[in-house]
Order: sequence, then C-alpha cells, then structure tokens
Amino acid sequence: MDTRVEIREFLTSRRARLTPQAAGLPAFGGNRRVQGLRREEVAMLAGVSVDYYTQLERGRLTGVSDTVIEALVRALRLDEAEREHLFDLARAANDSPVAPHARRTAEAVRPTIQRMLDAITEAPAWVRNERFDLLAGNALGRALYSPVFTMPGRVNTARFAFLDPAAKTFFRDWEHTADDTVATLHGVAGRNPYDKRLTDLIGELSTRSEAFRRRWAAHDVRFHRTGLKRLHHPVVGDLDLTFEALELPADPGLLMLVYGAEPGTPSSDGLRLLATLQATERAAATADD
Repeated sequence: MDTRVEIREFLTSRRARLTPQAAGLPAFGGNRRVQGLRREEVAMLAGVSVDYYTQLERGRLTGVSDTVIEALVRALRLDEAEREHLFDLARAANDSPVAPHARRTAEAVRPTIQRMLDAITEAPAWVRNERFDLLAGNALGRALYSPVFTMPGRVNTARFAFLDPAAKTFFRDWEHTADDTVATLHGVAGRNPYDKRLTDLIGELSTRSEAFRRRWAAHDVRFHRTGLKRLHHPVVGDLDLTFEALELPADPGLLMLVYGAEPGTPSSDGLRLLATLQATERAAATADD
C-alpha cells in the first residue's frame, strides 16, 4: 500500500463527507464548488495554515506531531476507528523507507488456544487473523460456518463474502457484512501496510470484485468488536446471532469470535439443533473408525 496515497485519499474522503453545518460553520451562498468542506475550512478548524493543511492532505505526515493529528481528528469529526487509522497512517509515514517493517501475522494458533476453543461446547467459536483467515475453531463453529469451509484454498471469510455466490444466501444482510469486512480490512492495512499477504488479498479482491473495489475506494474504517450476524444456515435455516470479538494479547493480530443466541428464541433453538446434529455426526464418524 502506498501510504502517501492512502493518507491523501483518506483525508480527502473525510473532508468531502463533512458539511459546513455538521462542522458548525456558516454556509454562505448556495453554490459550493466542492463537496463537503473546503481545505481552508478544515485548516481553520484545525488551527493550522491552509498551506500546511494542503501538504498534509497530499500525504506528507512525516514528522507531524500528535497534537496536529488530534487537531485533524477534531476538525474532521473522526470517530474512534478513524482516529486510530489516521495515527496508524502517520506511523507508517514515519517508517524507514529503506527497511519498512511488516508486523507478523499469525498463521496458526497455539495448542492452548485450540484447547480453549474445544472447551466451548455450547457456542460457536473460532479464531481468525487480521486478514480474515480462519485459523481454528470448535466443532460448532465449523458446523455454523460450513459453507465457508467449502471454498477451495485458504479459508478466508473476506474471500468467501466477495468471491463465492453462496455468500449472499449465507449472510442475510450481505451488504452490511460486505461494508464491515472492507472497513475492517482498511483499518488493518493502515496498521500493517507492508504485509504482503494482506496486500495480495486486497489486490485479488479488488481485481475480481467490483463490489469490493467500490467499497475500498470509499476509505471507510471500522472496528469489528461486537454486533449481530443474520445468517441462513443450509441445514437449520435462519439464525440471528450476537457475537463478541476478543483480542488474544499473547498473539497480536488474532481475534477469538464467540457467537450466541438470545435464550428462548428460534435462533437459540436452531443453534441447539445444529449442535445436536453435529454431535451425532461426530459420534457416527467415531463409530466408523
């Protein structure tokens, strides 16, 4: 990823979405030639000169202080995820151009993590890395995401969402899932712009999916910490499941996701049925062995 291009396009996109009214500025005249705020308006809100802000928007964050970055955060009304992304881009801009550092991304989980997953028997759970590779899961997690595991090659939910036609059936709110996936990947790319496998994934999805390409161009960023997944499982039907994403501090970049259903709902019944079917299949396979 070209950090200067990313900085330029991110700041430009955030400026374009913010109206003078939303920024607390008077809007004089009804014929503005630019969408959103003008550069001079952002500069005024941030307390810097127009020339200086222009250099920042051209991608030149090298040596810029945290105070200035925070001023941009306030001026552009950035949320928590956007603020973190801008600071990540500033850190990347200050990396050595001779030997840029790519943060290690795990390709497997430790045995203790797998045992922890296996101990969770009443909820689907799995671990993924920042590239959306599914690295491990418990039995119920694999049963829930069975359509994803049918994809050839590396099991990756981003590739499934954009490249497998079955995704629009499995994810009942596919548009929302697609938005969240791209926005999360964009944040990861800001934190780790020199990860070749991440760059390759983004390149593949951009080349093969217009839906991904359009969302990537929006430069939205988002955290993926908790929420609701509306799925259609091929065996047990529709499921509305809450999820929590838990960071694994000893394994930077890995997330454990645990899903659950509200008690007494059809989704809770469906999840129990899936667990029963999965346990029956495992027992039958063990008997055959």
